[in-house]
Amino acid sequence: MTAVPTRDRIIEAAAALLAEGGREAVSTRAVGAAAGVQAPTIYRLFGDKQGLLDAVAGHAFAGYVRSKSTLARTADPVDDLRRGWDLHVGFGLAHPAFYALVYGEPRPGVETPAAREAAAILAGQVRRIAEAGRLRVSEERAAHLIHAAGSGMTFTLIALPPEQRDPALSVLAREAVLAAVTTDAPTPTDAGLVGHAVALRAALPEAKVLTEPERGLLAEWLDRIATAD
Repeated sequence: MTAVPTRDRIIEAAAALLAEGGREAVSTRAVGAAAGVQAPTIYRLFGDKQGLLDAVAGHAFAGYVRSKSTLARTADPVDDLRRGWDLHVGFGLAHPAFYALVYGEPRPGVETPAAREAAAILAGQVRRIAEAGRLRVSEERAAHLIHAAGSGMTFTLIALPPEQRDPALSVLAREAVLAAVTTDAPTPTDAGLVGHAVALRAALPEAKVLTEPERGLLAEWLDRIATAD
């Protein structure tokens, strides 16, 4: 039998403690006892407790991020985003302690590697909608709104007893957000000024005929149009 590497053994021990007792249960002493190592080993491998928690979050989120990044694309990027939303909420309900570890204590300017990877996938989904001319707002505003609504809904459902969780709540929130940031009519005549600006902004990196400073200036103009209230 192949021995489990020390780093993996520590992460697995911390993950088990987290699932059983929440963040408070993941003390250096408890993790060391469960993994059969001394505290200096944990500090050497992870730097500090936050480093260990970040590693645990990455371990827990690996399967979710992999599932989200490998979702088969369809011809409808908005529908693909729907499936991404459902996957996100489903993961949170299945693994509430890990979800809270990643999203439960936001720190300004600080983002765990797991949250950063998930955000990059969401940004890619929003970019596809923008490229299709179906985004009503800027990509950044859409991504922030979708994430805020999705995580808020997930925490709301987590807080409810399982027998009181109404699956329709997530669907209602999802469709309300999509209605606010997307359009069902991707035709040029229906896109509107903001829709045109967002679509062109998404495609701007492909405009090789422009110099980099010219693309930067045009990007600034398009961003101002897309975020104008």
